[in-house]
Amino acid sequence: MSTESTPALRQGAAGVESTESDGPAPAGPSARGPRSRTTAAYARYAAGKLAGAAVSLFAVLVTSFFLFRLIPGDPVKQMTGGRQVSTEQIASMRREFGLDLPLWQQFTQYCGKALTGDFGTSYQFRAPVIDKITEALPATLLLTGTAFAIYTLLGIWLGARSAWRNGSAGDRANTAFALTLYSVPSFWLGLLLIITLSVGIGPVPGLFPTGGMESGNTEGFDRVLDIAHHMVLPVLTLVAVEYARTLLVMRSSLLDEMGSDYLTTARAKGLRDDLVRRRHAVPNAMLPTVTLLFVNLGTTVAGAILVETVFSWPGLGGLFYQALSVPDLPLVQALFFVFAAAVILMNTLADVIYPLLDPRVGR
Repeated sequence: MSTESTPALRQGAAGVESTESDGPAPAGPSARGPRSRTTAAYARYAAGKLAGAAVSLFAVLVTSFFLFRLIPGDPVKQMTGGRQVSTEQIASMRREFGLDLPLWQQFTQYCGKALTGDFGTSYQFRAPVIDKITEALPATLLLTGTAFAIYTLLGIWLGARSAWRNGSAGDRANTAFALTLYSVPSFWLGLLLIITLSVGIGPVPGLFPTGGMESGNTEGFDRVLDIAHHMVLPVLTLVAVEYARTLLVMRSSLLDEMGSDYLTTARAKGLRDDLVRRRHAVPNAMLPTVTLLFVNLGTTVAGAILVETVFSWPGLGGLFYQALSVPDLPLVQALFFVFAAAVILMNTLADVIYPLLDPRVGR
């Protein structure tokens, strides 16, 4: 061994000895492993999404106040119903509902109370707005929740089958039918179903009620059947319009996955084509569909305003239509905020959950 290399070896040995004698190196930023770095990145990503949702909610709160004040009409005069009312009575009603205050003062009071969950008193019903929303919410969740479950399962199943048999007669028929229904306005389809299946055409009698949630003269299990009978047409309208979007997204996602190498490997291992689709292709193709499902959940809480109005369903959509006709400003503002908040929160939840399903997102 040369004399030049000996000092270097001695220095290296001394370095090893000093490291062993000094104990473990102090922990620092460089000592963090990949898992802690990934957790920190995800925390920053989630915090950014939650902050963006908070800003969006405040923007909706501001918009809901000013937007509906552009609607022509005087709420006080609408509430009097055209009756002869003295000037003193009109002034008293304006003071009662705070309409005599300057606009900036109305806005500050509205924002302050809304942050505590107090959206004021309805002009039309003379009841707290939050109570009216609570009363109508179960009917909306029953209707749109049932439709959501049906069109989600139907859209995913048909979309996966269509993509796996891309180009077949069934695929072309499913896609054409879905595109047709997707382009149909929900209120027009609802009216068409009422004409054909409620009123009846020619010798074909009406099979379902034209509107409402129940007949009002049933109890127990008969009441459940009566409500289900009233739900058929509005649920069918929502499913027909909404399943098409789920089908098209699922079909497109699965078509993108079908050329992947891991599917070729799965087939090479001898797996049946049906197992390759169910166990490998569909779970990976579900990622874009998950985002759509969360968006649909937000609109489920918001309700289907047009469908509920057409079928006289006593939910949030029908309540919004009634409030808008006055205009009942506290009720309209609160419903608008609830609708928008549901969509924002569901979108935020989808953004937060998505990196857990696909680690590439949020890094």
